Amino acid sequence: MMDARRNRRTPGAGRDPERTRRRILDAATAEFARHGLGGARIDRIARRAGANKRMLYYYFGDKDGLFLASLEARYAHIREAERALQLEHLEPRAALKRLVRFTWDYCLEHPEFLTLLNSENLHQGRHLRHSKRVRAMHSPLVGMLRKVLLRGVQAGLFRRGIDPVQLYISIAGEGYFYLSNRYTLSRIFGRDLMTPRALAGRARHMSQIILNAVRK
Repeated sequence: MMDARRNRRTPGAGRDPERTRRRILDAATAEFARHGLGGARIDRIARRAGANKRMLYYYFGDKDGLFLASLEARYAHIREAERALQLEHLEPRAALKRLVRFTWDYCLEHPEFLTLLNSENLHQGRHLRHSKRVRAMHSPLVGMLRKVLLRGVQAGLFRRGIDPVQLYISIAGEGYFYLSNRYTLSRIFGRDLMTPRALAGRARHMSQIILNAVRK
């Protein structure tokens, strides 16, 4: 009887399931970032995580489910970091400058996020279409940015009618395009776009572009 009950236990029983899940997710994120969705292999993820494949399927269903979980985890990470900026306590122009710089630094420090986004866009966003979490994650960000813009308007600093979603896309796009195309752009313009001086110059340029765009 004891053996029968033991065989019916779910994978990972008797261990720390959340820790196991996190280990698998971290391994999957690294695998997807390096090889993309198509090139990623469950065997390599399992080895990196120190888990067996049954546990991956138990927690995430299949490779697509694991990829979606990786995307959701990275979105949750950046949204949590944005909330910690406490932009609502800053002067409106300083708040925008902080958000621009944070977004830029985050992309530099977390290249795996850009790679995951590239892979998902190659698949036309089909995984995020099934996400029950991502859209809700973005609502606080849009609300926070809307309040910053309103305070800027009330202070006579920003023009009216700026769409916070469009503004955030512009902020993210300024850094995303630069980094995702750094190799081709470096060849085209004959300069190394990833030197410390080039990166610092890009950060200043992005802040100027965004502040000029919202200025009254």
